[in-house]
Amino acid sequence: MLEFAPIAFGESFALRFSQPLPTSVSAPFLDLFKTPMTLVHVLVVLLLLLCAAVVLFIRQRNIQEWLFSYLKQDWRAPVPPGTTKHVMFCFVDHYEPMWKQPDYATECRRVARWRQEYPALCDQFRDADGRGPIHSFFYPEEEYRPEHLDALVEICRMGYGEIEIHLHHDKDTEAGLREKLRRFTRTLVDRHDALPVDPVTKQPRWAFIHGNWALDNSHPHGYGCGVNNELIVLREEGCYVDYTFPASPDPCQTSTINKIYYAKDDPERCKSHDTGMRVKAGGKPWGDLMLIQGPLGFKWSDRKFGIIPRIENSDIRTSCPPTPDRVDAWIETGIHVEGKPEWIFVKIHTHGTQERDMDTLLGEPMRRCYEHLHAKYNDGREWKLHHVSAREMYNIVKAAEQGLPGEPGQYRDLVIPRPAYRPMPAGN
Repeated sequence: MLEFAPIAFGESFALRFSQPLPTSVSAPFLDLFKTPMTLVHVLVVLLLLLCAAVVLFIRQRNIQEWLFSYLKQDWRAPVPPGTTKHVMFCFVDHYEPMWKQPDYATECRRVARWRQEYPALCDQFRDADGRGPIHSFFYPEEEYRPEHLDALVEICRMGYGEIEIHLHHDKDTEAGLREKLRRFTRTLVDRHDALPVDPVTKQPRWAFIHGNWALDNSHPHGYGCGVNNELIVLREEGCYVDYTFPASPDPCQTSTINKIYYAKDDPERCKSHDTGMRVKAGGKPWGDLMLIQGPLGFKWSDRKFGIIPRIENSDIRTSCPPTPDRVDAWIETGIHVEGKPEWIFVKIHTHGTQERDMDTLLGEPMRRCYEHLHAKYNDGREWKLHHVSAREMYNIVKAAEQGLPGEPGQYRDLVIPRPAYRPMPAGN
């Protein structure tokens, strides 16, 4: 007798029989019903598994925070034909000699390697202004040692770098944050001559990267900050720009991506910088703090299992070296001041004192990166390349905002001057 039975998910669609059919009948009869419907079910299962893998990938890497912004692609703008495009290339470093709390000798070796090897790398290249690569060392307040800063100051004095502020803190208060910033920035001025000083207010001026990405108490679990009005505090203590982002796949990543924008602090809530107002040519400052973001998107040429693209977050490590295709992707992102698309701002980042990555940052992979940059984006006609520090990039952004004419290289010191990095008297 023929009967119909419920079919569990994943089973082939087939008729079930209360007793066997004759062999001459049963085999072709079952094949008639079984074969086409098995294929359909396999395809459905595979599709469901693929969808589940995509959802898991998105959730595990917190892509839902910025996926909608990526799909909009609203940071892009065409460049008029025949217009020379200028690339401002900035390399910022979460520079942490005490990473993983090593012994003192290891700290010193990390710093010494940069002092010894970085100048030789830079000397091989010259941009459209005759300048070589320049490294922005964002040094952590909580890792301060005068001897480490002295070594970096030597690099800066030779024109290969500049020093800015990095800070890791947790469960902090407004008063505690202000005390840390004031103490450290005054030390960098008085002991190392490593920050510019406002001639009117006598206040140190500086760029900022937040430790653990948690700017303005933005971690969803409250980790790594504690101060909801941090943007206001930073501005009032002398900060003029933030370079923390992108942070993906970290959950502190903003929904705003690939933009240069102003954020206005709401002291009653965290992550006030999640959205803001774009910096515009002919516009005016707004809010509390400017944020300059690096490129964020997907590596469509690099897919996990050949299907799911990996995240492009402009991070440079041995595991994700600065290959020519990545360089092209950064520039194609086209981060710019609204209304000035021919000035393209590329900010990449690293953690430069980690041994596993220093061969990449100071060796052949980075040299090939610069070779590609100079060969493809510095022909003097279609493209001009400008190596800039974090401070210089900010100044050029301000020049674009003010609608100033000419080439961007002439505005490196427009608003914030370069510190002198003078040798300081003994005992300071």
